[in-house]
Amino acid sequence: MSKKKVKKQTQVEPKTGLTAKVREFSAFFQQSKMEMKKVTYPSRKQTLTTCASVLVVVFIVSLFLGIVDLALAKILEVVLP
Repeated sequence: MSKKKVKKQTQVEPKTGLTAKVREFSAFFQQSKMEMKKVTYPSRKQTLTTCASVLVVVFIVSLFLGIVDLALAKILEVVLP
């Protein structure tokens, strides 16, 4: 029963103080470093292909919106002389 009391006491005590914060930061940094090792980056070809496709889609959408804007402007000129 005394072990349970000890565990409860250690869990209740908040981690405060400079050394505790330094340990937390160190643990966070080590975990971040491990996670960054798991990252897989796209190849140069994949990056260029994705970039090109995004630019094409942006161009097409902007062209479409420009045409719709011109059409609506002409309609408003006819309706509101």
